[in-house]
Amino acid sequence: MAGSKAESFQSIYRRACERKGGERALEAMLQAPLSKAEVEAIPDDRFLAAMTKQVFKSGFVWRVIEQKWPDFETVFFGFNTDKVLLMPDEMLEQKASDKRIVRNYKKVMTVRDNAMMIKDVTMEHGSFGKFVASFGKENITELWAFLKKRGARLGGNTGPYMLRALGIDTFLFSRDVEDYLRKHDIVDGGLTSKKSLTAANAAFAQWHKESGRSLQEISAIVAFSWGTNNRPT
Repeated sequence: MAGSKAESFQSIYRRACERKGGERALEAMLQAPLSKAEVEAIPDDRFLAAMTKQVFKSGFVWRVIEQKWPDFETVFFGFNTDKVLLMPDEMLEQKASDKRIVRNYKKVMTVRDNAMMIKDVTMEHGSFGKFVASFGKENITELWAFLKKRGARLGGNTGPYMLRALGIDTFLFSRDVEDYLRKHDIVDGGLTSKKSLTAANAAFAQWHKESGRSLQEISAIVAFSWGTNNRPT
């Protein structure tokens, strides 16, 4: 974080406590992520389901996706990767016109594409969960980059939010976190550039080293210490 105006974690934590009505109130808002063993145990179908849900939520009304989700599970065979990979283009086209789900052909096609990515990784690492669990606090944005490069429509915030939805430890570029990082000269330019991702990851890794907390907790504390998060809730 050379050249940045990054604060110590303790300073950020103190301000978050002040803004949120005290330490007890702040701590009650925090949630712990899954352990490494728990991440390794996540089945491949749940990764594909989470990817699909986040892809469909992107740019759409989240409530509608949640309401239709049981039908998504039915339409895509419970997101069993082997079954999805057997679906020919004609079947995917039919799925894209199924009224039970959100009819978006390009997003429907991502289900098979992401199933292929998961299958490839599983063949090499034993399971997608084991692969994901191999990334640590110091290189979690490398996992983001992998999802963007190898996955379908998993770039930007989609991949990280998918990981968070599953309980996998990561920070997020929420509006307040992004504003904090920019105002403290930790990142500049595009958030998705390798330079920005590396700098942000280094900052969070340093705060983890200082505090022993998860990236998920640190991300929330940074957000609560900054921007519009200024009222006790």
